[in-house]
Amino acid sequence: MASDAGADFLGFNFVEGVRRQIQLTDAEQILTDYREGRQTSKQPGLVGLFRDQDIDQVNKTARTLELDYLQLCGSEDEEYVSKVELPVFKQLFVKEGSTPLNVNEMVSPFLSSGHGIILDSLTKGALGGSGKSFDWASAVGIANRDKVFLAGGLNPENVQSAIKQLSPWGVDVASGVEIDGVKDPERIRAFIKAVRNA
Repeated sequence: MASDAGADFLGFNFVEGVRRQIQLTDAEQILTDYREGRQTSKQPGLVGLFRDQDIDQVNKTARTLELDYLQLCGSEDEEYVSKVELPVFKQLFVKEGSTPLNVNEMVSPFLSSGHGIILDSLTKGALGGSGKSFDWASAVGIANRDKVFLAGGLNPENVQSAIKQLSPWGVDVASGVEIDGVKDPERIRAFIKAVRNA
C-alpha cells in the first residue's frame, strides 16, 4: 500500500527492543509477498534499520533480504560504517538549542564520505520514532543537501510547512502516520500526497 501510494523508500526496523522491531522470518515473508505482487518497474528502495548491532549479522540480514540501503540509528562510527556492504543513511540527532553551524559540523563527516543523513529530534528516552520535531531553523542550509532526510515529528498536517521552510532532499515518517501505534493507510496516503503537493 505504501509503495502504491508513491513511497520512495520502505523501512524495516531490526533495532532490538523497540516496538517496531521486525523479526527476520517475518521480513522474509513480507518481502517475498511484496515482490511477487509487484508488476511495475518503479520499486521503492528497501531500507533496513539497525542500531549498534554486530556488523556481520547486519550484513548477513541485508544480503538475505536483498535490501538496498541500511539506516544506522546508533553510535556507529566511520570504522563501523566502512564495513557495511550497502549504502548507508546515518541517523543523527539534533539537540535542543542547536544552530545550523552545530548541525553542519555533525553531518559533514558523513556527507563528505558519501553517506546519507537522517536528521531526527533528540528526545530523552527515545532513539527516533518519538513523534517530536526539532527546531527546523537549525537545519536551514543543511536539509536541502543531497541525501539528507528530515525526520522527527513529521505528519500529514505539518510536512508541507517543513518542505517549504527547508526544501529537504527527503522526508522520513513513522509515528506521524500511525493511529494508536499502528500504521494507518489513509494517513500514509495523506502524507505522501502532502509531500508531492509541496
